[in-house]
Amino acid sequence: MNATAGLFPFDNSYSRLPEQFYARLAPTPVKAPRLIKINEALARHLGLDPAQLATPEGVEVLAGNRVPANADPLAMAYAGHQFAGFVPQLGDGRAILLGEVIDADGLRRDIHLKGAGPTPFSRRGDGRAALGPVVREYIVSEAMAALGIPTTRALAAVTTGEWVMREEPLPGAVLTRVAASHIRVGTFQFFAARGDSEGLMALTQHVIARHYPAAAQADNPARALLDAVILRQAMLIARWMLVGFIHGVMNTDNMAVSGETIDYGPCAFMDAYHPETVYSAIDRGGRYAFENQPGIAHWNLARFAETLLPLLAPDKDAAIKIAEEALAAFADHFQNAYATGFRQKLGFRQARDGDELIAQDLLERMDAGNADFTLTFRGLAVAAADPAHDAQVARLFAEPAALLDWLPRWRARLAEEGGDGDARSMAMQSVNPAFIPRNHLVAEVIAAAMQNDYAPFERLLAVLARPYADQPDAARYTLPPEEHEVVRQTFCGT
Repeated sequence: MNATAGLFPFDNSYSRLPEQFYARLAPTPVKAPRLIKINEALARHLGLDPAQLATPEGVEVLAGNRVPANADPLAMAYAGHQFAGFVPQLGDGRAILLGEVIDADGLRRDIHLKGAGPTPFSRRGDGRAALGPVVREYIVSEAMAALGIPTTRALAAVTTGEWVMREEPLPGAVLTRVAASHIRVGTFQFFAARGDSEGLMALTQHVIARHYPAAAQADNPARALLDAVILRQAMLIARWMLVGFIHGVMNTDNMAVSGETIDYGPCAFMDAYHPETVYSAIDRGGRYAFENQPGIAHWNLARFAETLLPLLAPDKDAAIKIAEEALAAFADHFQNAYATGFRQKLGFRQARDGDELIAQDLLERMDAGNADFTLTFRGLAVAAADPAHDAQVARLFAEPAALLDWLPRWRARLAEEGGDGDARSMAMQSVNPAFIPRNHLVAEVIAAAMQNDYAPFERLLAVLARPYADQPDAARYTLPPEEHEVVRQTFCGT
């Protein structure tokens, strides 16, 4: 009897699409797989048994050494703009989609092995993942989920017992990633670039049925799809900005049409607020800097709209006009989501004229004063209930007077609404996290993991699972890095 027969109750749909959508192949086995972590809560939500996943047979599946019953493994085809240069064929170069399951909410979820070996899309790559990037993605994606931001998730991580060559030999690992789907803007570009109208239509229908079923009833389903993706992406980027997250590589092949954050390569959360911040070692020109993310999202969505032109209208000029009308809504969608979120961060319950100026003034003072992004807003949440905390927040600034000069304006705005200070403080704390996966903490965990010590990994995950809660025993995890701990560059890992 196959010990993995009931491991995943697969119900696959992508593998039923035409053959040009993927390359069918199994993962490449590894030498000596060893379990790092099972995300037990996520496993149960997916209808999986975490204890069974942790058995030797389960670990063999998570490493790619066994293909479970009813899986239909494949590497997905896609294209993409990478730093504005178009590559007509990219695809899953080191990942395998095992299949799909239906979770406890009735939603379809991909089960995806990242680092599962070479595929026809590997472009001379080894198809493997190093331990460090797997640990980073596990931590940051789960932190994003706890923050309430749409994201892919980490179901499991295993080491392989093999080395991968990057700048130096590194221990190998495989991440089991869960997503609403792995369909990207670049997936649409793959078919559009080939003039494959049948493939484009099949993909569009699949995405509508899977992610945006209401669009099927619209007079123009392709326009409804475009509108829906634009809205979700605008809201997603706003949420990134509100917690100081920098994706690092916003290529079109890293933008999921589901509206989830995907592909945590050289990603990072800002410590001190500087809008031009870049961490990614490969982003030498700052294309994907923190402040550029809304504009890049709009640019990527314009590339998505271009792929849909044949479906928007028979006449090209009419199709372009429809696409331009849809894209014009992005700025308002983003600004509405961002402004609403910022008002919540500052404790404003109602929108009033001048709110944006108050917020912008604070950000400019934070930039000039090298103030920590996360601690400043968390500190204001506490100070909203008790002005005695003002001085503590002001000490985050190089010149405390910079904040002390701003605070009366903020308090006057709060007084216009009235209300209970304690209730306001609690509401602010519910949107201003105390804990984020700070770069130096992630680096510390990775360094320990390289020595086969996963206790720091477990501790950090436990803290990040409750980002908005006061955790007095975890105070060190709130602190910005000391000078010798500052991480100035993050890396892709490919």
